[in-house]
Amino acid sequence: MNALHKSLLAVAAGLLALAPLGAVQAAAPAHATYAAHLYPLNTKVAKTATTGEARFTINGERLTIDIRVHGAPPDMVHWQHFHGFADGQQAVCPAIGSDKNGDGIIDLIETGQVAGTTMVPFITQPASMDVAHGSYPKADARGNYHYHETVSLPALEQAFAKAFPGQQLDLNKRVVFIHGVPAGTALPASVQSLGPIPAQVTLPIACGQIERVGAR
Repeated sequence: MNALHKSLLAVAAGLLALAPLGAVQAAAPAHATYAAHLYPLNTKVAKTATTGEARFTINGERLTIDIRVHGAPPDMVHWQHFHGFADGQQAVCPAIGSDKNGDGIIDLIETGQVAGTTMVPFITQPASMDVAHGSYPKADARGNYHYHETVSLPALEQAFAKAFPGQQLDLNKRVVFIHGVPAGTALPASVQSLGPIPAQVTLPIACGQIERVGAR
C-alpha cells in the first residue's frame, strides 16, 4: 500500500467517524422565544386602550404562537397578523407621524410606510396564509381574548416563502397588529382599507415589535 493510498484511507476513516456527530448536530432542534408587547393605537376611535403580549416559541420543528389581548372592543372578532417588508428591512410600529392625511386616525394603509404589508395571519391555520377568510379570535364581553396555536414550522416557512419569494420568517424584523372596531363605528372617508374590506375591520388598535427574548 503506497503512501497516497494510506492517506486517502485515513481521510475516509476520519469522515466516517465524524458522520454520526454531524448527523446529530444537523438534527438538533432549534429553541428560541420571541415576544411583542402590544400597545394601543387609535384609542379615540376604538374607545378603549388595547394592550397585550404576543409570544412565539420555537421548539424544533414546532412554532407555538400565544397571544393575550386585553381591553379590545368587546364581543367582536379581531383580525391579527404580523406585518413586515417583503425586501427584509426592519418593520416598526407606527407613531402619530404615520397619520399622513391628518385625520387623527392611523389606518391600515398608512401603517405600510413603517410596518410593511400583512404577512402571516394568526388564525386557526396560519400556514394557510388566508388573511381575508381565516378564523380569527373573538373578544369576550370585557374585550379580552387568548389565542394559542402550535404549527409546523417547516410548513409555515414553506407557505411564507411561496407568498414572499426569497424571504424568511425573520420574526425579529416583524411587528404584530391587532385590528378591528365595531362595524357601526363612524369613520371619515379618509380612512383607507384593503379593497372591499371595511375599514372598521382592518383599523389597527394595537401594535408591538417582535424581539428575541430567549434561546437555548
